[in-house]
Amino acid sequence: MREQAESDRSAKQREGEGGALVDSPVRVTPLTSEKNPPPYGAQHQQDALWEGGNEALPPRWMQYEVGNVNTQYQDDNLVMSTWNQPLPGVRLDEPGDLVVPGCEWHISPFGRSYFVNHDTGTTSWQKPTPQRPAGSLTPECIMEGHSECIWSVACVGTSHNVMSASQDGSIRRWRRDGKQVGKPWRSDEGVVWLMAVSPEESVAVSGNADNSLRLWNMKMGSAVGGPWEGHTHGVRCLDWSPNGSEVASGSEDGTIRRWNPDTGRQITPPIETGHGWVYAIKYSPQGDKFASGGTDDMIRVWSKDGKLLIEIKGHDSSVLSLCWSKDGAHIFSGSADRTIRKWQSIDGKELVVLYGHTHPVRSICLSPDERHLVSASQDCSVRIWDLTTNQQVGEPLLHDDELLALAISSDGRYIASGGKDKKIYLWSIEAALKKGGDQVRVHITVVSIFSNRPCMFVILECSLTRGSRYVVPTCFSHCITFPHQRRAVFTDVR
Repeated sequence: MREQAESDRSAKQREGEGGALVDSPVRVTPLTSEKNPPPYGAQHQQDALWEGGNEALPPRWMQYEVGNVNTQYQDDNLVMSTWNQPLPGVRLDEPGDLVVPGCEWHISPFGRSYFVNHDTGTTSWQKPTPQRPAGSLTPECIMEGHSECIWSVACVGTSHNVMSASQDGSIRRWRRDGKQVGKPWRSDEGVVWLMAVSPEESVAVSGNADNSLRLWNMKMGSAVGGPWEGHTHGVRCLDWSPNGSEVASGSEDGTIRRWNPDTGRQITPPIETGHGWVYAIKYSPQGDKFASGGTDDMIRVWSKDGKLLIEIKGHDSSVLSLCWSKDGAHIFSGSADRTIRKWQSIDGKELVVLYGHTHPVRSICLSPDERHLVSASQDCSVRIWDLTTNQQVGEPLLHDDELLALAISSDGRYIASGGKDKKIYLWSIEAALKKGGDQVRVHITVVSIFSNRPCMFVILECSLTRGSRYVVPTCFSHCITFPHQRRAVFTDVR
């Protein structure tokens, strides 16, 4: 996954980061087996032992350019990306990248990623995951079947209510009880990054890593016609116009393209957005305009004929998700800067900033009654926001790994969420709101200095849940960094 592109930094900043953990490398006898990860304390410079050595990438790694300027490296085994070249002795994460504090990401001499836990003095092949607090809400059901991470989910119909698209190259349909409906739809194009269902739910369109789109017959579960071709890089976002007459797609090639779903052909010339990578696109409910967001931190609103109407600046990192209010008066955005923001669509005025997530906000949805906004983040949580008070309500809904996708059922009763743990969780919104109780959240910011590393901010979040006879405090700490930000951070108590 290329999700870390939203944390874009200058080449100068990156040159001093992620090097060897000690000043002078100490050679040790290289491992001859991958049975166990390198022992704790062995994270120093040594030669790569995979084929090609230090001049080649480890097995199942790839290299690519972000914005034609910055280079990233991705471990396809774990769907994790880094700005730092993967070599033994090089720390691959930046402080705060991993959800569990006190952990680091490294690579063994044979090219396998492993993780160091400084709190326990241990190493593991398994990516560290947050501990689920005792008594936290569990999902109504868990849908399992994908073999790779889930990039996209949708809620549809009444019989098979959830659809999912995965890196394993399949699209699957599920009932609310977790059972699959029919066989998986298999894409000849390999990785399926996203999927969008038409308004009348007769067809769906998928966006693929090979730059193409594909139309699917919902009833038959089969592809319709050939792939739609035009993008020169991977497709990162899709949306249908409200009347179903066209599909808009955004890509790593920086363009938005609009398609006739009946022919699979483009209906207008590509729009050069200026975003770099286009991560989000969303039509207004009235269908007269659409909004886009990408790696340049901007939101742009376009007329139906592709004319730029306004540019909205306010986020400090990439815009990853968008949605509109039903009347088209407001746009909501989720960003890699860990915030959700509400804007006036007419002039781009910022109205509200929602704080709480500690990692990039990958997906946002409005409830059908527009009382709540729901968000999914790489901090492994789904959060529900009351749009009257602009506060979190209920308790965070927790996965075992980073979340990438979110959807709300048309009746407003359920949330479907999925991501890197390869599972879809179905949550009851009513149960989540009841479970939360009355809460007060206290955010305390502490600055800790690390040698040769950026400053790290630790947020301690305490929820005081009122019971019938007592108040129970539950605290979580989150380590985050803002390497590209220079603004002051203040304690926030509410």
